Amino acid sequence: MSRSVLFDTETTGFEPLTGDRVIEIAAIELFNDLPTGAQFYALLDPERDIPSDSTRVHGITNAHVEGKPKFADVADAMLEFFGDAPLVAHNAPFDFGFIDHELTRIGKPKLDRGRMIDTLVLAKARFPGMPNSLDALCRRFEVDLSARSTHNALLDCKLLAEVYVELTGGRQRGLILETEQALAFAQYDAPVDRVVRVIEVSEAQKAAHAAFVAKLKEPVWLKE
Repeated sequence: MSRSVLFDTETTGFEPLTGDRVIEIAAIELFNDLPTGAQFYALLDPERDIPSDSTRVHGITNAHVEGKPKFADVADAMLEFFGDAPLVAHNAPFDFGFIDHELTRIGKPKLDRGRMIDTLVLAKARFPGMPNSLDALCRRFEVDLSARSTHNALLDCKLLAEVYVELTGGRQRGLILETEQALAFAQYDAPVDRVVRVIEVSEAQKAAHAAFVAKLKEPVWLKE
């Protein structure tokens, strides 16, 4: 199976080159574009004040980050979780830029841009000229937004994972795919239960099928 990592950041502002820092990182693991339940999360001390304008966006205050680890304290764990997998994010250059800046500050290599998958680019290609924010995409794909009062990195990851599934092919909402079920049970090394459903065929359906087959030239159904 193919592993990828979907991640999001919250920051003190929009520009790392002028001193803005990462204050929250969340990432979830995907296999074949479906969440496995494995995740990474860190709330960070940005070593500077959080502007009130930023707090209004994500709800994180200076009090929330007091005593929290610094980026340097969690960088190795984050990179281990990322592994060498493709990295999925919405407006990915923003998140890559901030993570790269933080990594540079502590003397670590930047992320490989070749690993970047930007769901905003995917959305713009599929819905040109339309609003393609995470909120807009959730509404378009009927993803429940009721828990999203502010930009929370972990919640945004979970919402984006649902959007990403739709952008990369989609699935019938409410249907539990066999792949998802197998992944869930695999974590506990337990077998997956399958229910065999017998579909009854009526006599009228049998007759209609026989009439259809009779019209075919050398039908394989009649060969022994």
